[in-house]
Amino acid sequence: MEIFEAIHGRTTISKVKADALPRELVEQLLSAAVQAPNHHKARPWRFVVLTGDGRKKLGDVMSASFADRNPAAPAEGLDKVRALPLRAPVVIAVGADKPADEKTIEAENLSAAAAACQNILLAAHALGLGAIWRTGEWARDAKVKGFLGFAEDQHIVAFIYIGHPDVMPEPYTRVGYEDRVTWVE
Repeated sequence: MEIFEAIHGRTTISKVKADALPRELVEQLLSAAVQAPNHHKARPWRFVVLTGDGRKKLGDVMSASFADRNPAAPAEGLDKVRALPLRAPVVIAVGADKPADEKTIEAENLSAAAAACQNILLAAHALGLGAIWRTGEWARDAKVKGFLGFAEDQHIVAFIYIGHPDVMPEPYTRVGYEDRVTWVE
């Protein structure tokens, strides 16, 4: 797939099939991710790949954390939270390291991790996979971070859900760049 076709054709696909993905395919996505630019060759990204029961374990942690914060939550609400990671056969949690030295600033590490996420999304599209980048409260949740092996003050940049597309979204016209640019000549 040509690069501009990938960039302009990639779209969020939230409905994917439950079929497992081969590990080699996921490794291709991770290999694409680490080609992202990063200051000082810091390689600040961290990936936690959840498949099979790993997704169920994450769902259990999410549900327990939700119950702690919402003690009156009904069982159906806890079950709904528990099922969130099961929306795709692969979930990649992407974290960003804190700066390891004085010359690196946190925004650089976050930007590099975000660029790695974009590479995953583009590679998934090129491989015919569907993917969606999610964050929300779970990216900030201390219990979720602990389960994934991230420090409490470490950022989770994304949960990328990946699988074979089940439902293709309706095509839409993307808004251009024209109202977001200033030219200085």
